[in-house]
Amino acid sequence: MIWADITAAIASVDAEAYRTKVSKEKKRKGELLYAPTELNKAVKAQLGKAGWKPRQAAFWTTDDEEIIRKTLALEPRKQKDHIAAAGKEPIRSYNQTDFVKDDVHVEVQLGKYSFIPYDLFVKHMAFYTAGIIKVGVEIVPSKTLGRGMSSGPGYFEKALYDIVRLGRGVPAMPLVLLGVAP
Repeated sequence: MIWADITAAIASVDAEAYRTKVSKEKKRKGELLYAPTELNKAVKAQLGKAGWKPRQAAFWTTDDEEIIRKTLALEPRKQKDHIAAAGKEPIRSYNQTDFVKDDVHVEVQLGKYSFIPYDLFVKHMAFYTAGIIKVGVEIVPSKTLGRGMSSGPGYFEKALYDIVRLGRGVPAMPLVLLGVAP
């Protein structure tokens, strides 16, 4: 059911309908490109219809590495108390996710290349170590789709390279990297 939700959400979005962004780039001036923000919204809307919901993972942090290590596995209220008891300022923070359903976390990143590594190596892990999810899914454009976007979008093949380059066990959780094409 989970995989069916994800693949159906992607399949239901006709990328060509979102080729609406007029390029202002020197070499592509006037060319119609895929609008990444609109593509993102379209996939997210489909996942929302299937019952997927955004989620926050709250935590407390401070400027002391040892205290952070000691409090990582604690629930937020105990993190705050432990930090304060150590004489440090507890700073409330959180990670926000696009969607969680049945222990699965989905991030849709169809345009913001700088956020792909953050999602892969920080966001999914935060939800995994907090016990909120058991697997993460990162949806990114393939290079084929990326070629039809403004310069600089992240893409599947680059994200896969980054994961492989870091070696086995990084990220230290089950993760599905899903590249989509038009």
